[in-house]
Amino acid sequence: GGYIAKQVVKKMIAQGKHIQDTRVLVMGATFKEDVTDIRNSKVADIVKELKNFSVTVDVTDPYADSEELMHEYGFGLVSEVSKNKYDAVIVAVNHKDYFNLDEKYFRSLLGKDDGIVVDIKGILRNKISNLTFWSL
Repeated sequence: GGYIAKQVVKKMIAQGKHIQDTRVLVMGATFKEDVTDIRNSKVADIVKELKNFSVTVDVTDPYADSEELMHEYGFGLVSEVSKNKYDAVIVAVNHKDYFNLDEKYFRSLLGKDDGIVVDIKGILRNKISNLTFWSL
């Protein structure tokens, strides 16, 4: 988790962004895809490390419970994802809800054309071509 967060921060710095002014959306917070279980979720490590860099982090997940996340990890879910607001979007969990998302959707979330899409598990490979894309 820490490695991923540091890579995202490096990429935002490379784009000339002031890290304290950046906002990142993390999509997915559960332990694995299409489940409600948050125990042992590595997403919490990503969120914590981004916050250590003073990045504003929003987290969304169609399966996780916001109160449970707040109790367990100290952050909750946003009730609604904002458009044109983020400097980076991290797809952290491969929920089936995310499989049909395309580049147009991610562009609508990013504040500028120089936003970053991070796909931890690689479900967006060959779907993102005009945005900065990084995957493990």
